[in-house]
Amino acid sequence: MLSKSEIKYIQSLFQKKFRDTENCYLAEGPKIVDEALNTPGITVKKVWGLTEWVQQYQPLHPEVEMIAVAPFELEKLSQLKTPNETVALIEKNNTDHTGWQHRSALVLALDGIQDPGNLGTIIRTADWFGVPGIVCSTDCADVYNSKVVQATMGSLFRIPVAYTDLPGWLAGQQDVAVYGAVLNGQPLDKKQEAASGILIIGNESKGIRPDVATHLTHKITIERIGAAESLNAAVATGILLAHLK
Repeated sequence: MLSKSEIKYIQSLFQKKFRDTENCYLAEGPKIVDEALNTPGITVKKVWGLTEWVQQYQPLHPEVEMIAVAPFELEKLSQLKTPNETVALIEKNNTDHTGWQHRSALVLALDGIQDPGNLGTIIRTADWFGVPGIVCSTDCADVYNSKVVQATMGSLFRIPVAYTDLPGWLAGQQDVAVYGAVLNGQPLDKKQEAASGILIIGNESKGIRPDVATHLTHKITIERIGAAESLNAAVATGILLAHLK
């Protein structure tokens, strides 16, 4: 039986302030936890799982403490509507944004992406296209929010994400191409591939803010054919990366 204090501790990590204090977050489900256990550089501090899951994985990872729990106990540890076999406590991968000047790759910069599902999907998309990392404005959703973690489907363990004052960070990127989608930009079908630089993705409803847009060196547009008012930020990211990478 899990103690009340242990359950309370795990549940406290549902909130950002406690994740920040403890420098840890939670990941759920066999696929994501398995990826965490097998990704170099990811520190899994503890795992709770159903008995059969623990019996299968403990011999493969003897260095990680794994605790067998009953289904009703797993429900108390889970943030999912339907708990999925296992919950892992993982140490945050704190990234220093100051070393993020990639002159030989295309890096993503996110301006006010506040929907956790969008952020998680963008991280997963970045992983697909081989983006080396993501820089977020400070008001983006927390990358360790459970909805973000689930939406990344394990890509969070491979794609470093840093938070910073985005306009200030961009001001320090000298001689770097900065791409951003705006309404009056150059159509994508007329744009050459971008082997390196920074691709900015704007807020879901407001787009790229003026203090960020001032740093754009290449304004591009995803041309609209139908009548939709706007594109989902994660969908737009996929389209842009497919054209620019």
